[in-house]
Amino acid sequence: MSAYKTFAVIIYVTQTEKQAALRMFDWSEFTVPGDRHVYREAFIEKNGKRLRVIAARQEEMGMTASATLTMKMIHHFAPEYVIMPGIAAGTGRINDSDDRQEYGDVLLASSVWNFSNGKFVSPQEAEIVFGEIGFNPRPTVVEIKGDYLKPIKEFIKSKDNEYYVHVGPMASGTAVVANKAVLKKQVITSFKDTEGVEMEGYGVAYAAAHSYDPKPHVIIAKSVCDFADERKDDRYQKFAAYTSCGFVKELLENVLEYTGE
Repeated sequence: MSAYKTFAVIIYVTQTEKQAALRMFDWSEFTVPGDRHVYREAFIEKNGKRLRVIAARQEEMGMTASATLTMKMIHHFAPEYVIMPGIAAGTGRINDSDDRQEYGDVLLASSVWNFSNGKFVSPQEAEIVFGEIGFNPRPTVVEIKGDYLKPIKEFIKSKDNEYYVHVGPMASGTAVVANKAVLKKQVITSFKDTEGVEMEGYGVAYAAAHSYDPKPHVIIAKSVCDFADERKDDRYQKFAAYTSCGFVKELLENVLEYTGE
């Protein structure tokens, strides 16, 4: 019998993401003894079962905070799915003629990789050069794979899906990117099929991959709010958070199966 005790946990970061996530379900707050974090729970009626979903917000941005919260929630709640909705920068307009992504499109990660890993060196020794600064990347990758992804991909292609979804690698870094040169040189040169750039997904995926058995399934589904260039601003963040959380809600209610008790 599966040791999963909770259908899914949802992790979000910014205030904008929190507002979108709180609209998904009718949440109630609770705490766990010995843990000062505030969690929220809701229930979904599905296939004759009352399934528990738990959500929480990271205390700060970044992979360290996301890995810590993910591991805590796995320990407390033993979820079958660890899900991170939210906002990300798209890579679909890295060239002026490329418009394959639009604001609000959902980016579903097939892998998450850390583009910040590497070594700063002199320009003469570097693979990537920014003026007088050289950088040799040493990216690390967590693959997101499993049979649970098959119905998600089938849903994406079906007429029931109302969202534009791009499936591919997601890049995580330690800083916000608002410079097209960084996007081209440091991200796209390492993984040319990267669909988005953000700051937390790698921490979530890494923590889940290194947790105890049965390991939870990971879903990173963030939506495009900008294109990581000099025109980056906050105008589309609410819309992106809304489409991301809407897509995740659809998965929870109509696509994902629960094999727990």
